[in-house]
Amino acid sequence: MTEKRNIFSDLPVSLPDEIAETIVKSGNCRVEKIVSTGQASPDGFWYDQEESEWVLLLKGSATVTFEGEGDVQLLPGDHINIPPHRRHRLKETAQDGPTVWICVFYK
Repeated sequence: MTEKRNIFSDLPVSLPDEIAETIVKSGNCRVEKIVSTGQASPDGFWYDQEESEWVLLLKGSATVTFEGEGDVQLLPGDHINIPPHRRHRLKETAQDGPTVWICVFYK
């Protein structure tokens, strides 16, 4: 039987760290639900990934900084595609409630 789940169920109000849950994985593609509650990348840290990442912000807000390009603010419904090795960091996420993302990683 197909299992029905809701992306917004059991959202935490506060977390010490972001949580990432793999929803689906097949071959060179995986879909993750990420929940942030005010987290940001540590100073000096940059993501530099081997795979592409498509990001959709569903709830809350976030600011992603791209090296050499500046900040991109994301609000619900906004999405971006990050190519491999495009260095980026999470500048901030909403402090007043959970930020919920869907991220699709693919090669």
